[in-house]
Amino acid sequence: MRYLLWLLLIPLAAMAAGEGAWQASSIGITLNHRGESISSSPLAPGQPVSGLMTLVAWRYELNGPTPAGLRARLCSLARCVELDGQSGTTMGFNNVPAAEPLRFIWEVPGGGRLIPALKVQRNEVIVNYR
Repeated sequence: MRYLLWLLLIPLAAMAAGEGAWQASSIGITLNHRGESISSSPLAPGQPVSGLMTLVAWRYELNGPTPAGLRARLCSLARCVELDGQSGTTMGFNNVPAAEPLRFIWEVPGGGRLIPALKVQRNEVIVNYR
């Protein structure tokens, strides 16, 4: 069901694009300990782009339960946006160069081992720019 909702966001994000859009995805990460942050691989356009970001759509999939207190962020080189769920959109990267890569960053506050570990299966972004 979540995947279907994500597919519905793609055309909406593309319509809002104005001048262009790029999409990128990567396999996820495993976070084993509280109090540590872990970053995804950089998500970047597959070809040269110019302009400034407008609407950014994101989605990530977890394998297993969401740990209490999970903090998920999507970051450019200069700023981060707190994510309030496993999918959504943000205007928080307005005026960031469209060619700039984005990364997901996950953190569970506290200390000690996460049981079970946080497993992110996949992360994706669609970046609209003009």
